[in-house]
Amino acid sequence: MPPLRTALLQSSGRPGHVDENIETLGEAARRAADAGARLLVCPELFLTGYAIGADVPRLAEPADGPSALAVGEIAARHGLAVLYGYPERAGERIFNAAQLIGEDGAALANYRKTHLFGGFEQEWFTPGEQTVVQAELDGVRVGIMICYDVEFPENVRAHALAGTDLLLVPTAQMHPFQFVAESVVPVRAFENQMYVAYVNRTGPEGEFEFVGLSCLASPDGTVRTRAGRGEELVVGEVDPDFLSASRAANPYLHDRRPGLYGSLV
Repeated sequence: MPPLRTALLQSSGRPGHVDENIETLGEAARRAADAGARLLVCPELFLTGYAIGADVPRLAEPADGPSALAVGEIAARHGLAVLYGYPERAGERIFNAAQLIGEDGAALANYRKTHLFGGFEQEWFTPGEQTVVQAELDGVRVGIMICYDVEFPENVRAHALAGTDLLLVPTAQMHPFQFVAESVVPVRAFENQMYVAYVNRTGPEGEFEFVGLSCLASPDGTVRTRAGRGEELVVGEVDPDFLSASRAANPYLHDRRPGLYGSLV
């Protein structure tokens, strides 16, 4: 299979202004498509902003709400899949969610963050209960997590055992935790033999300072593309042939002894 060219949109958009953020997403989709990308990944809560406090209930939408329709039109117009973060309303509950829209504009998968970080998220969001959410994209098995989720080794290992090839991680990684982007994410890719697209916000927002450093980490532990600290669109390739060769050479998943790990749960 040919490589899946993947674009990472490092941006905080304009917090509190969904329409403007959809416009930013649309322009990024155009640029990504012009660069040959088949997939565009946006940061955590990109549609609304992260540090929006009490505006979370006002800006939350159902998974099939008007923003999903708008993103679907963008995806279909430019012929690429889009993953975006948003606050999802489901009845009385609100989830920190990320939705993958296919190149035809139809929803492929919706994921709800399972591990909520800090007082802000725990106040406004309900944690999700499904660890592994996947979809097929150009023959690549794509999985979804959000930010803090990837910092739990068990979470990513569950994806490895479920056959995820490319793990998409929209994030809101803040100072002083930049070591996650620099060190933890490439290690997760290596120890689980998958690609990891880690896509961050950037700059000051409320009480937070987002560090950028979005990256596409490879199963050999290297970083194939890395953004700096500012607004940026970077592109890298997910190569199924390289992934297959790496998995054949790396013994981690083959040498596991699950019978020894029962105490972990």
